[in-house]
Parts: sequence; C-alpha cells; structure tokens
Amino acid sequence: MIENSHRIKETSLTWLALFTTTGTLVCCALPILLISLGLGATLASLVSAVPVLIILSEQKLWVFSVSGSLLVLSGWLIYRPGRNCPTDVKFSETCSRMQVWNRRVHGVALVLWCIGFFSAFMALPLHILLTE
Repeated sequence: MIENSHRIKETSLTWLALFTTTGTLVCCALPILLISLGLGATLASLVSAVPVLIILSEQKLWVFSVSGSLLVLSGWLIYRPGRNCPTDVKFSETCSRMQVWNRRVHGVALVLWCIGFFSAFMALPLHILLTE
C-alpha cells in the first residue's frame, strides 16, 4: 500500500511539473513568438484578456526556479536507483505502464522547460550578439 501511495505521488508530481513548465512557455515563449510573427496586436489583446501573463513575465526567475525544481524532483523520483515494480502480474503491468507514461510526460515537460528557458533568458542576448 505504501508503494502504491508513492507511485501516485510520483505521477502527481510529474503532471505538476508538466503544468508548471507549460506556464514557462506561456509567460515567455508565447509573447516572443507572437512578436516575432508580427502579431503584436494579438499579444496586446491576449495580455488584456489574461493579465496574469504580465505577472508571470515579471516573475520569470521564480517561475523557472520552481518549475525547474519540480522537474529535478520528479526526474529523481522517476529515475532513482533501486526502483522496481511489484511481482504480482496485475500490479506489475500497471506499474510498468505508469513508468512509461511518467517518463514520457517528464520528457515533454523537460523539452518545454528548455524551450521556455531559451526564449526567456537566451534568445535576446544571442540576437544582440549576432547582430553586432
């Protein structure tokens, strides 16, 4: 029973990491993409409809720190040494499927976080460096 509770926590943490890393895209990558495509008016209407985007953008260091920490923690839970499934056939199949899905979700979250990090912290300095 303790092992099942631990797996539920692991899955919940993985999905929370995916949710927070998606927030990094919304706060930082989406505005850059819209501006790059010449859709400044769309961005302005989006910000007026969802003003929390401004708060997320202003606090991007905290957003990336929290989401990165959740990614590291969920990665440790997924890939930690000594991790195994129960010997019961029914539980073993469920455990194996959960491990596969947790790894997939974690991988997607990691890719989204990297895209958001690049957009928020590296795209502008790289652009300035290349245009000088």
